[in-house]
Amino acid sequence: MSAPGAVISRRPAAGGGAGLLPQLVLALVCAGYATGAALGWGSPRLALIMGDFGLAAAALAAAVSCLCRARIRPGGVRPAWLFFAASSAMAGLGNVVWGWYEVVLRQPVPSPSIADFCFLLFAPPAIVGLLILAKRPVTKARWVCLLLDAWLIGGSLLTISWSLALAHTAHQGGASVSEAALSLAYPLLDIVLVSMVLALHFRRSSANRSAINTAIAALALTVLCDALFTSPLLREHYRSGQLLDAGWFAGSILLAYAPWVGSRETDGWDRSRRPHHPGRPIAGSLTALTPYLAAAVCTLGILYNIIDGRRTDRVVILTACTVVLALVVRQGIMLLDNVTLTQELAQKENHFRSLVQGSSDVIMIAASTGVLRYVSPAAAGVYGIDADELVGSELASLIHPEDLGGVVHELRRFLAAHAADEVTTRIEYRFRAGPGRAGGGDWLNVESTVSRHHGGLIFNSRDVTERVRLQAQLQHNAEHDPLTDLPNRALFTERVRQALSGRRTTDPGTAVLFIDLDGFKAVNDSIGHQAGDELLIHAARRLQESVRAGDTAARLGGDEFAALILGDGKRDAAAREYRILEVADRLRLCLGRPYRVSGTEVRVAASIGVAFAEPGVAPKDLMRNADLAMYRAKAAGKARVELYAPQMQAEVVRRAEMAGRIRTALHDGEFALLHQPVVALDSGRITAVAAQARWRSQQGILFTPGEYLRVCEHGCGDRGRGEAEARTADLGRWLLEEAVEQAAERHRAGHPAPVAVRLSPRRILDRSMAQSSVEALLTRHGLPSGALLLEISDTDPRVPIEELERRLVALHRLGVRIALDGFGSGCAGLAALRRLPVDVLKIDRALVEGVVESARLHKITAGLLRIAADLGLQSVAEGIDLPEQVAALQAMGCTHGQGTAFSGPLDEHRLRRVLARGQCPVPDSADLRDGLREAVLTTSALPVRLGGAAAPDSVVHPPLCSNNETAVPPT
Repeated sequence: MSAPGAVISRRPAAGGGAGLLPQLVLALVCAGYATGAALGWGSPRLALIMGDFGLAAAALAAAVSCLCRARIRPGGVRPAWLFFAASSAMAGLGNVVWGWYEVVLRQPVPSPSIADFCFLLFAPPAIVGLLILAKRPVTKARWVCLLLDAWLIGGSLLTISWSLALAHTAHQGGASVSEAALSLAYPLLDIVLVSMVLALHFRRSSANRSAINTAIAALALTVLCDALFTSPLLREHYRSGQLLDAGWFAGSILLAYAPWVGSRETDGWDRSRRPHHPGRPIAGSLTALTPYLAAAVCTLGILYNIIDGRRTDRVVILTACTVVLALVVRQGIMLLDNVTLTQELAQKENHFRSLVQGSSDVIMIAASTGVLRYVSPAAAGVYGIDADELVGSELASLIHPEDLGGVVHELRRFLAAHAADEVTTRIEYRFRAGPGRAGGGDWLNVESTVSRHHGGLIFNSRDVTERVRLQAQLQHNAEHDPLTDLPNRALFTERVRQALSGRRTTDPGTAVLFIDLDGFKAVNDSIGHQAGDELLIHAARRLQESVRAGDTAARLGGDEFAALILGDGKRDAAAREYRILEVADRLRLCLGRPYRVSGTEVRVAASIGVAFAEPGVAPKDLMRNADLAMYRAKAAGKARVELYAPQMQAEVVRRAEMAGRIRTALHDGEFALLHQPVVALDSGRITAVAAQARWRSQQGILFTPGEYLRVCEHGCGDRGRGEAEARTADLGRWLLEEAVEQAAERHRAGHPAPVAVRLSPRRILDRSMAQSSVEALLTRHGLPSGALLLEISDTDPRVPIEELERRLVALHRLGVRIALDGFGSGCAGLAALRRLPVDVLKIDRALVEGVVESARLHKITAGLLRIAADLGLQSVAEGIDLPEQVAALQAMGCTHGQGTAFSGPLDEHRLRRVLARGQCPVPDSADLRDGLREAVLTTSALPVRLGGAAAPDSVVHPPLCSNNETAVPPT
């Protein structure tokens, strides 16, 4: 892998385009002044004006410009611009005084004059301004070195100047002391200013670099012109307005322009975004060599005097000695400073080396070619490879091939970004592990923080293998069932979505199978939940082994499983249906084989629903269709395969609508209570009445118990069992309350027939019936002992027989009679008969319906009636609809009967009329023809009056049909 170098584009200078016009104007102004000075301005007087007042105007413009810069943009360099303004003001004032003498008074300028003092005051403010612009030393030693550097430069210049011109000026005869001092003051101050300019040129602050460079250039140009003016050859022939004035003029103009160079840069310029200057190392070298160059110049000046045969002046000797002494002192200070810096550097190097070598992270430095140049010792513990073996290796050879492309892409993107915008980046990849790695494994998951390093990269890497494994395990746990390790509902739904949205969208053979284990709850209840978990594990293993490698088997929850069978691309609908049904039937047979759990062999069956992926079907709709087909398979007898059909959804919608209507029917008073007489077969005497509920909806539709009870029990499937039970509980509570209340009213009206109410064992033990319990109802309505008969079915194995026994014994002590309903239809009838306090035995209607035609049922019914007689129980045959059944049951010894052969369900008004007579006619074989006639004439379950020969109060019996399906007119 080769890490490409970063291509960082230079940013355009701030205000580059806007600064071109001022620079052009500045050049034109200076060139115009220089041209005029070279041509003599056309007249001597104009030359004097431009040489004096022109220079004064330029200097005053510089003063105003620096002053405005200091006021408008306050900052760290504001005092420097104030001093530059004062320096320019002195120069301008000096030129004004000089012009006053030459132009206004037209007389020579006296020496000394006020102009000389103004010119002398030009240098000190400029020197202070340069000191402010310089990069401030951080230690006292640095300050001393700065002063020594300035003296070295100034001393060398003084030596050269004194040898060449100043000595002649100092010893010139005829000059007064003031004139000699004034003659020496100009060059000495210029030497000091030049020394500061040279000493500070490489030490200037990095802020406002363009402005500082322009200011230094302006002062350097001014000092150069002062040096030329000091020369005796030029000064003797100098006149105002000559070419030398153009240099002073340009210096003032440059100083006026300096504050506004790069004006968009601020004093607090962000150094992190500053471009790199390749000339910095050269500038640093020149800074270090400046004192030695100055000493060399001083030495050359002395040698020049000696070689020329001149007498060495004491000033030169003294200056040279101080320069040499300053150089020695400076060298000693720098030597001590270097020793201190070396010690600090060694201490920091040892500190960082200990941090790097002791760090648990691996630190690697890679060159731009991708070759590792340094690897920390932690590599042996993290990678299992010694650091020396990794040095010199290609980083690409150590990264997993599948991750190499992503790593190279990220590194190229990182190197192309600006260093100030993105300091580091983080990447994850797999790194080759060595033989010394504890725990083995060919590859390690590594996370590296990458940063730039001199054209290369630094990798700070750590082992995150355990974290990646934990994340993978958490992801696996989130998508798989913890018991069977099959995909859960979330992952199965995602697989279905992928199958429907991928390339197999057009495959018509793709199908979803929903599987439910029939009889699984019985395994849990009989041998425990641990055995049930084992059974689920075995079933999941069988399911996983029965599907193809590309298919998906999943556990949705409880004993519900699912399978996604991908299509094979065949377009023949019959062929694909045959294939999927064959797969589903194979799964049904495989899951239906015996299981060996907890040392016991158990069997469960499998109900399977199949739904095909049709074009445009959504994943949730496809799974819902398979779910509906599975519940249809369970409702159709279990242990079978059902294919989804659109009418299944319509049926679910219809049942849901009816279930919702049942919830409000009780509150809206749509349920009515009817009673069917229970008569003695020998005399027709009414011994009790059985309470039955009927529902007439607001739309006028009459629902029989068989219809709405099926909705209550199965309207929402097994998943809505809790809601269905709540609806059944509400209906049972209402039935009991209404039956007890109406029975109490009939007792008070002189009709003491007991009322029989059918309740399931779960309702008897239901805690929600506490407010309307049997005891409370009997007390509230004053129903006497023996007036209430509770019919208990024996078809609910979920109810503990011990609790039911305790409850019924308590009720029996209060005078509530107990009837065992549906005797002969379930397996728990004998156990209930043995333990429960039963008074009445009700023969199931399934036995009564076939008692005449079937000899086998005849014998079974006769045996049950003999058991009741032997136990001293009252026997009631339910569902007697034909006279032949009455005769057969009488012959077997049945004592009581209930059915349409005697009377259908009656409303309260008709019931009281029948109770007033006290009996119902008992048909015999001779009455068969009359019964059929009455069935033809009667269209309702209620008795109706007939005209003609019938007596006014004669009652015609209802048609011969099932008790639960009897149609009831509005009441």
